[in-house]
Amino acid sequence: MIPFSVLDLSPVNEGETTREALQHSLRLAQTAEQLGYRRFWMAEHHNMPGIASAATAVALGFIAGGTQSIRIGSGGVMLPNHSPLVIAEQFGTLASLYPDRVDLGLGRAPGTDITTARALRRDIYAAAERFPEDVQELQAYFEDEQPGQAVRAVPGSGLRVPLWLLGSSLYSAQLAAHLGLPFAFASHFAPTDLMPALSVYRSMFQPSAYLDKPYAMACVNVIAAGTDEEARFHYTSMQLASVQLFRGKPGKMPPPVEDIDALVTPMEKAGVEQKLAYSMIGSPATVQHGIERFIEATGINELMITSRIYDVQARLTSLALTAPIFNPGAGANLDSSAPANA
Repeated sequence: MIPFSVLDLSPVNEGETTREALQHSLRLAQTAEQLGYRRFWMAEHHNMPGIASAATAVALGFIAGGTQSIRIGSGGVMLPNHSPLVIAEQFGTLASLYPDRVDLGLGRAPGTDITTARALRRDIYAAAERFPEDVQELQAYFEDEQPGQAVRAVPGSGLRVPLWLLGSSLYSAQLAAHLGLPFAFASHFAPTDLMPALSVYRSMFQPSAYLDKPYAMACVNVIAAGTDEEARFHYTSMQLASVQLFRGKPGKMPPPVEDIDALVTPMEKAGVEQKLAYSMIGSPATVQHGIERFIEATGINELMITSRIYDVQARLTSLALTAPIFNPGAGANLDSSAPANA
């Protein structure tokens, strides 16, 4: 079985604080590490009351400090929001503190609305157009310092932090192929272009100093519980959060409900189901069947799962119930009661 990894959006639950959300994320990362997941990534989003990982490098430092071996990384940093030098310094610092554990996933979208993107003090349209050049500039900062080099990343130079390109369309697939970099697709919220993007990436891939053949990862939503009914109940939180976005009113993570049809319109529900088409929701057997079909259909090299569940213990349980799919011995010595180092 291929490796499994975790994308955590560090959801801020209704009635909770950002501090509590990040503490929950640390506990999730510690559990993922015990269960044998390969990576734990966090994503950059701005002006989103329900997501605590806007300062992604800072949040990852917190996670790395409370874990021992799991790879930590960005899924991703939205490079048009930043100077490549600043990102090189941030992730160079993480890689200096936590050697051979840091990934840097890069996205081209702003990770927020247009008004907030402008508040980030970047010309978002010009920055997006410069994305390929910015990626290569960032790569150069991680290489060995050259004679006469006027600007270098300190720390960062010579650390060769692994770069990934992230995408939800064909653009990043083409660029990842051209630069010979690993590629991760956001099929957990953008299912339509998954297969075309994988095809483009594999057919156009050019070997590089970083990677000799294509390496593709895709992300799906997973909620595993004791029964299908229990998992579907927890899933209503994710559905409601998605409806909030559709309505232009993003908020904190809502608790699950018994009757979601009483709170959303049929059109809203259909839109959510289309957006979340790659979601494996159910008992361990149901989830395993869905994941195995997805892997067979896509031929991906690695699977990333994200589980937006309101109840923290249910979030940990979902991770534990999913782990035996790739690691048959997972959970045998799992200490789910261990407190987070927060």
